[in-house]
Amino acid sequence: MNKCDLKMAIPTSRTSERGEICIDQIRCNGCGRCVEVCKDFNFRISAGKAEITSNPLFGCVACGHCMAICPTDAIKICGRELSADDLFILPAKETNATYEQLLALLQKRRSIREFADKPVEREIIQKILAAASTAPMGIPPSDVHLMILDSPGKVRKFSEDFCNFLLSLKWLVSGWFLAVMRPVWGKTIDQMMREFVKPIIRVYTESMTRRIDLVTYDAPLAIYFYGSPYTDPADPLIAATYAMIAGESLGLGTCMIGGIHPFIQYGGKAKQLREKYGIKFKSREGLFVIFGYPKVKYLKGIRRTFASVDIRN
Repeated sequence: MNKCDLKMAIPTSRTSERGEICIDQIRCNGCGRCVEVCKDFNFRISAGKAEITSNPLFGCVACGHCMAICPTDAIKICGRELSADDLFILPAKETNATYEQLLALLQKRRSIREFADKPVEREIIQKILAAASTAPMGIPPSDVHLMILDSPGKVRKFSEDFCNFLLSLKWLVSGWFLAVMRPVWGKTIDQMMREFVKPIIRVYTESMTRRIDLVTYDAPLAIYFYGSPYTDPADPLIAATYAMIAGESLGLGTCMIGGIHPFIQYGGKAKQLREKYGIKFKSREGLFVIFGYPKVKYLKGIRRTFASVDIRN
């Protein structure tokens, strides 16, 4: 066997070392598939066998492509939270959902905010997490973090704490502050602050004084997807989308809640709220998804469109 030295590689909050590549020269048949799929240029074929190059682009990030494609199990990767034990046989093609089945699932999905008085079972939560963990999430190992509130009581307590926190931010949408900041941040942000942020703070907090939760709608399950300073901003959103689709496939109603994450990123009180709920980092992007068994049933779908579709010549 030959190995590459462990050196610093692309960092995440979980590791800063490169993966270790081991090649069993006896098993290797020199097919070259590892060379083809490794976009870090870690492999070459020499004398009919795969070997590790001395000039990779970044160093092995442990994506596992080489290990997954090797027909003779000659390649093993360890480090960066990966090992050969993480390999599994892919499901048979016959188990694939058809396009029509997938489209039907997506068409049936609507944002549900009315939930039956029924908990989401622990095994259902685990299935959601298993599906969400398959999402493409940037440089391995995934730097997406989850905070899970798995009962209506926990979800409501978070909403109450969040609304109490919002009360401390009313100055942010006061008339004098908006007037001062309008020349600084421009028309678009000023419009968003006046027509979205200000009303949402008012509605959230005033409703909570009447014991009405318009933040998370008394959902029996809420999951917050967020990143670290190293995370690709899209990663938490992609993982949240996978979780939402998984929830739909399991008979749950789901809704993405975008009005929490932006508020809890900056300031001392935001940090206190994050620490109270074990949220480890500020995150450029993040998203709450609520889940529960639907209390209502929609009879029709609504066709949606993109803002533009430009097929270039």
